Amino acid sequence: MSKENNSSIEYGRNIPKGWVETTLGEVCDAKGGKRLPKGETLVSEKTNHPYIRIIDFNGNSINKNNLQFVPDETFFKIARYIVNKNDVIISIVGTIGLVARIDKDLNNASLTENCVKLINLKEVDDNYLFYYLTSSIGQYEINKNTVGAVQKKLPIYGVQNINIVLPPLPEQKAIAKILTAFDDKIELLQEQNKTLETTAQTIFKEWFGKYQIGDELPDGWRVGKLGEEFDITIGRTPPRKEKEWFSNIPTGKKWISIKDIGNAGTYISNTAEYLTNEAIERFNIPIIPENTTILSFKMTVGKLTITTEDMLSNEAIAHLKLKQDTVLSSEFIYLYLQDLDFNALGSTSSIVTAINSTMIKHLEFVLPEENILLQFDKLIKPIFDKIYNNTTQIQTLKQTSDTLLPKLMSGQLRVDEFKESAV
Repeated sequence: MSKENNSSIEYGRNIPKGWVETTLGEVCDAKGGKRLPKGETLVSEKTNHPYIRIIDFNGNSINKNNLQFVPDETFFKIARYIVNKNDVIISIVGTIGLVARIDKDLNNASLTENCVKLINLKEVDDNYLFYYLTSSIGQYEINKNTVGAVQKKLPIYGVQNINIVLPPLPEQKAIAKILTAFDDKIELLQEQNKTLETTAQTIFKEWFGKYQIGDELPDGWRVGKLGEEFDITIGRTPPRKEKEWFSNIPTGKKWISIKDIGNAGTYISNTAEYLTNEAIERFNIPIIPENTTILSFKMTVGKLTITTEDMLSNEAIAHLKLKQDTVLSSEFIYLYLQDLDFNALGSTSSIVTAINSTMIKHLEFVLPEENILLQFDKLIKPIFDKIYNNTTQIQTLKQTSDTLLPKLMSGQLRVDEFKESAV
């Protein structure tokens, strides 16, 4: 490890006394993952060997909902390329700079060749390393060491050359403890939201699950069509080559992609991109009102979420806007569509090409009698209100953590200056 110094890192300010500036190559080993042997394929059926791909990253964690698995008979061929609990991994090809920690559920998972794992840490805490690499300082260092004009890549030597600033190990652990407290609170709220949504789905099925299209319905019930009961609009994308219409900083309105829906929960608050007000006006982009259920119907079919403010979307997403004086609610249609088998809608072998906006508008659903709908909404609304409030709290915690992160990593804010009671 390099000697203590007071030089400034390229990104920012002088480092505090007692901190050192070094490189990842000095404090850990970077080992690449492994592609499957030729002729071998992943499977959806769960085995003891999950395979982590770049597509499985969800922010700074791994989404375990859609993992693919290595067949048992294939695993022994790539068994040297596994990750263990507490390993930090970085994506190095395609979408570069995604960072995640391996938890106990992914211990012994196989790792794609498009990622590296950081192991054999020396005088660096694994949690501190994770937070450093996710900070704006760490991301700057990752980008600085990326090569390639067309197909960008972060080579192993580039990973090794990443500058890192290290406080003494006890201070590293104290910094990580503060940031982990935010993550733990966020995870607790996210788990609570999952439980609440499961409760809402259970109540929905108890009230309405026994009635399907074609069944004899109770008095006052009927079959409706989405396009008749909701004002449905479809999103739009300005020309991608004209970059002036897009922004990754707050301006105009938030613009939803299918990936954004995948990263959201019941409610969507964040998007990766914004569209400028000029783009909205020039291309007549439909505005999605707050509290509107939206549905993906291209590429990835059937993803749902509810908007938390006026937003926009791309053309792969339908907006189910509530009509004036309707007794239907966004919560009802959200739960109804969640239980729908979208694969049964397509007349071709590929659901990707089988669903279009016309089919969405003509989609039939069972519409209960008005008083029953009102009673159901009265019962279900407090559950969704709690989910919404939790979602808002999660966003506040994330924003606070994101603000603290670069300050803690640069030494601008020291641990003894921070009151943990703020979490």
